[in-house]
Amino acid sequence: MTRNPTHILTTIMNIASAGLSLDQRIAYLRTLPAIRERCGRVHDLAKQGKLQYFDYHPDKEGLAAEYCINIIKRDFGGDFASIPPHGRWRHLDAGLPRVQPLIEKWNASASPPDRKEITKRLIDLFLVSVLLDAGAGNTWAYHEPASGQEFTRSEGLGVASINMFEAGFFSGDRMQPYKVDAAGLEKITVEKTAQAMQVSASNPMVGLEGRASLLQNLSRALKQNPTFFGDEGRPGNMLDYLESESILEGSSRRLPVAALWYVLITGLAPIWPTDRTSLGGVPLGDVWPCDALKSTAIDESDALVPFHKLTGWTAYSLIEPIEKVLGWKFEGTEDMTGLPEYRNGAHLALNLNCEILLTIYAIPRLPPSHPTIIEWRAMTVIELDRLADLIRQKLGLSTNELTLAQVLESATWKGGRTIAQEKRPETCGPPIDIQSDGTIF
Repeated sequence: MTRNPTHILTTIMNIASAGLSLDQRIAYLRTLPAIRERCGRVHDLAKQGKLQYFDYHPDKEGLAAEYCINIIKRDFGGDFASIPPHGRWRHLDAGLPRVQPLIEKWNASASPPDRKEITKRLIDLFLVSVLLDAGAGNTWAYHEPASGQEFTRSEGLGVASINMFEAGFFSGDRMQPYKVDAAGLEKITVEKTAQAMQVSASNPMVGLEGRASLLQNLSRALKQNPTFFGDEGRPGNMLDYLESESILEGSSRRLPVAALWYVLITGLAPIWPTDRTSLGGVPLGDVWPCDALKSTAIDESDALVPFHKLTGWTAYSLIEPIEKVLGWKFEGTEDMTGLPEYRNGAHLALNLNCEILLTIYAIPRLPPSHPTIIEWRAMTVIELDRLADLIRQKLGLSTNELTLAQVLESATWKGGRTIAQEKRPETCGPPIDIQSDGTIF
């Protein structure tokens, strides 16, 4: 089932409305507005004290906003315009610039420089880097030979991925190492991934098999969707499709973020594990049943909450190089949501109220399908909106002057890491230990 992205948003409606076909319900759960709508339902239950696992304390949101503002001012002073958007670019540049030197190198090798090809290479790089970005655990680290620096978590995964990219790890053509394609990805194994990412018995990585499986599945997805990725199955070729969905204005273009989302949510659908939530036999990816919604649900789909975290992370990450290198402009980015992960969720005005979990575990260890995690992630999406609004109000800024993407980058993500370091210095991990398979967080 495919849908024209320029018409997707016209089908958005409350899923409780009668008359929607199964295909329409599936299509709805794959849209950006569905994320905020379903998470909003969970947040409404929280306001009524009807969540199963959390108590909501909106009176504490002001303190969370002040905490975030202090982090913003610490790093950017009052120069809010200099805050970059949340995206993979920062992690690839951990410790020192890596992306811009690559761009300059590519510019120098072509006369005149081919900005479109450069952007395709960045899309290739950023996409695989995001897919490798799911949580690696509290002990894994990556030592970069060239710089001598050591990195952990998202930065470690980012630095490892850009080094793998430069070495041609993802390319099926030895003469063109700066490329990701189906031929290169289908040769990837768990063993090769472990070696490239320095995984060993003394340097274990959570979700290694899931990470390698994602890349192998990506190879199949690229080959199955030539409309987006061309005959060679290259992520960067989505730029040609996006160009066909854009509107030329002078020397630049503007295009709906829904078009990019459509490519990612549809074209990459085959990469996700098949044992996830499905509807009518169609796997939905990062979509989960929420127990708290079941009492008012009119059918199975009505109790499902979509998050699409890695798809959202990919979209944020790809928008930046497309806008920065090509000068194109995305419209409709207000539909983008905050990312439902523990760093952003660390600021929530919530208390875990499940006595069983708190008495059995000092730090609960739960699978991503557990209703505690579903409630937590849903509340994260809406609370990030509310936090961003509070931060803007306190700073006297408009939505255009401080976007949600900038709030994620400058405040909530960094703040969540700082809180983890303060509260759990032995691991710097989340307050709930999520059993990651390397394909969600």
